Amino acid sequence: MTSGMSKDRLQAFSDGVVAIIITVMVLELRAPQGGTPAALRPLLPVLLSYVLSFVNLGIYWNNHHHLFQAVERVNGRVLWANLHLLFWLSLLPFATAWMGATRFSTWPVALYGAVLLLAAFAYTLLVRALLSVHGPDSTLATALGSDLKGRVSLALYLSAVPLAFVSSGIAAAIYVLVAVMWLAPDPRIEKRLAE
Repeated sequence: MTSGMSKDRLQAFSDGVVAIIITVMVLELRAPQGGTPAALRPLLPVLLSYVLSFVNLGIYWNNHHHLFQAVERVNGRVLWANLHLLFWLSLLPFATAWMGATRFSTWPVALYGAVLLLAAFAYTLLVRALLSVHGPDSTLATALGSDLKGRVSLALYLSAVPLAFVSSGIAAAIYVLVAVMWLAPDPRIEKRLAE
């Protein structure tokens, strides 16, 4: 594999996979049996887990898009790193469904956190693979900087998974906190490209 591969196919494939993951998640939602708003109450955990996962997928899709704005080329290592990320993201529908169906029980919340942790780790590996292609003085490297927010996210996920066995509510709150941290698109790359 050469280092001059097109990034466009990788982006198109990734966009398609994320779209399928979101579709699978929404197909897991079932309409309530009753015709009143009260019939939605038992489905609240399912809806909350769906919203959290939808936001997380949106964050990954958004940051993946921003990341690849500064990418000039990809190689085989980058392709595998990207597939590794997509693998963990593809497990979100399963973890989401289990967490919602069990009303945020301990093991499902821990598994959900493990999937988020491994997806975040995979994203870090993807960034490192891209940096190895582009070098330390590239636009990508200078735009990314030290990635403090990424390291903090990994640490929070790493602490939340065992915390799920103490309090699944605290673990879920940490997952929400990390999502809120990333809701605003990462401005580093756009700022660097604008310069």
